[in-house]
Amino acid sequence: MKSKLGHANSFRDLEVYKQARELSKLIFKLTTTFPKEERYSLTDQIRRSSRSVGAQIAEAWGKRRYENHFVLKLTDSDSEQYETQHWIEESMECGYIDESIKSDLIERCESIGRMLNSMIMKSSMFCQQIPHAESKL
Repeated sequence: MKSKLGHANSFRDLEVYKQARELSKLIFKLTTTFPKEERYSLTDQIRRSSRSVGAQIAEAWGKRRYENHFVLKLTDSDSEQYETQHWIEESMECGYIDESIKSDLIERCESIGRMLNSMIMKSSMFCQQIPHAESKL
């Protein structure tokens, strides 16, 4: 069935979601090289924030019936990508990644942020045509 949006039947179809998932996979792989003493601090923090970017997008999709809730969840996702940028910079300052890896990851975060902000600015496009749930008898 074709989406009324014309471009997405699910949050999984959103390019921003796909990029968020790719970012979290890259960060997971990268953090496997971090020292063991960082397991419950830096490694945990950067993995959690990077994974939360996509999770918040998925939650936003489920909140489309209520535009303000949709925007709130997208804003939460954007906040998580900013937090991820912070942990990326910490990782470089600790010597766990080099400048080129940091720059690539930051650019990915910023790209996700731009897409999220575009969705926020166009939120009515995502929220206005949500079919009502069928009542169950």
